[in-house]
Formats: sequence, C-alpha cells, structure tokens
Amino acid sequence: MDTQIRAYKFLMRPTARQVQALAAMLVDHCSLYNGALEERRDAYRHASKTTVKYGQQSAQLKDIRAFDPQRQGRWSFSSQQATLRRLDKAFAAFFRRVKSGEKPGYPRFRGVNWFDTVDFPRDGDGCRWDSMPGHPPRVRFQGVGHVKVNQHRQVVGKVKTVSVKREGKRWYVVLTAEQSKPEPLEPTGSVVGIDLGIANFLADSNGGFVSNPRFGRENAEALAQAQRHLATFPRACRDKRSKKHRRAVEKVADLHGKVRRQRLDHAHKTALT
Repeated sequence: MDTQIRAYKFLMRPTARQVQALAAMLVDHCSLYNGALEERRDAYRHASKTTVKYGQQSAQLKDIRAFDPQRQGRWSFSSQQATLRRLDKAFAAFFRRVKSGEKPGYPRFRGVNWFDTVDFPRDGDGCRWDSMPGHPPRVRFQGVGHVKVNQHRQVVGKVKTVSVKREGKRWYVVLTAEQSKPEPLEPTGSVVGIDLGIANFLADSNGGFVSNPRFGRENAEALAQAQRHLATFPRACRDKRSKKHRRAVEKVADLHGKVRRQRLDHAHKTALT
C-alpha cells in the first residue's frame, strides 16, 4: 500500500513553568549547536584542516551529558543528535554550494532568539504524542512534562516525528504522520483554469473572481506604529536587550505573524471551496 507523510501543526498551551522549561530547552540545544560549530571551525583552522564529522560529535554526547547534567543531561539524547544532524546538513549544503560555484554561506553561530526549533526523530523517544479519545490532547517532552495542545483536527496515521517550535510568544508542536494515500476522486469531466493575480486573489476561466483581502494593508498602520516605537530605542537599550525593547520586538513580530496567519487561513479556505 502506498503511503505518504503529512505534517500537522498545533498550538500548545503550556503553563508558566513549562514555558520556562521549553525556553531552557531551546537555549541548551542552541548552546550544543554553537559548541559543535565552534569545534568544527577550530579543527579546520588550527589542526591542519581537519574535518569533524557528525559521527564523531555524536559519540561525544555521552561525555557532554555526564560533564553537564544540569543542562545537557536533562534533555533527550535523540533530540540532541537531531540538533547535531541539523548542523551537519548545514555544512553539507555549504560544501555543495562551494563545489557548484554558488555563494557558499558558511554556517553561522545562532543567537538564542534565532534558534526556535527542537526536533525529536521518533515519537516515544524523549517525547510522546498523547491523543486518546475522551481525553484532552497532550504532548509530553522529556524535562518539560505533559503540555496541553489545541488540536483543531484529527491526526490520521502513525506519528513518526515530533518537533517543538517557538513563534514569538506562541509555542507549537509539529507532527509528521505516515498515512495511506487517499483514493483519487471520480473524474467529473469539468475543467477550470485559475490565474493568481495581484488586483484579485484569483480569477478562473469561468469568469469568477476571488477578491484580495489585503491583510497587509489593513494592518499597515498598526505595524508602522509598532516599528516606529521600536526604532525610538537608543543603541544602549538594544545592546542590553531591556524588557521594554524585547516587548517592542515581540509586538512587531506578533503583527507580522498575524498577517501571515490571516493570509494562510484565507488561502486554505479558498482552496477548500
């Protein structure tokens, strides 16, 4: 039977303590990523251009976890391996671009605010998707606990991987599930052509139009005001990342996220129609 992989993204409802634990998990995985990147960079620069591979760094995880049990030792071993694979893929893409003559783009160190995802390669290994009939859906992460999930649709098939993702102040769980391919619908014999445009969202060959809701224009004034407020902060506040500056940054990010969600919602509803 043919199968396919489908992704699901649900909003999580963590408690205040769970938010702190999730943020700490991102910080520690970011530290692991940057440390592995530094090791690769220094080995190439100072050790006769020695290349460090994923297998070598993965083998060091046991010692790293034993040396720092308060930070690295409390998280899932598999999720840390996934973070190292993420770095390995970045280097693989870098060398591919070098060989093809493209702009290489050497992998960069990640700041805490630029590391927003932790992957768990297998459901049940450091994480567990728990959605039993008659019980509120939850997802469990090692070191965090059971987190409530706003599951707005049914997950079909067997869950394969789980990821936790931060978007502004929101936390999401992203699942991939293996499911059988659906049977194609019976042909109707009707044909329609669709043209995506700017003045209208789309026009079809039957003369129908779907107007462009222009969510960006609707939120432009609020976004401009938030960006002006962010620009008024002096350089010292930006460098020290004060609470007021962080709130101003989050306000801009929330407005951009709102426009993005509105556009996606409109596109999905139009496609369903």
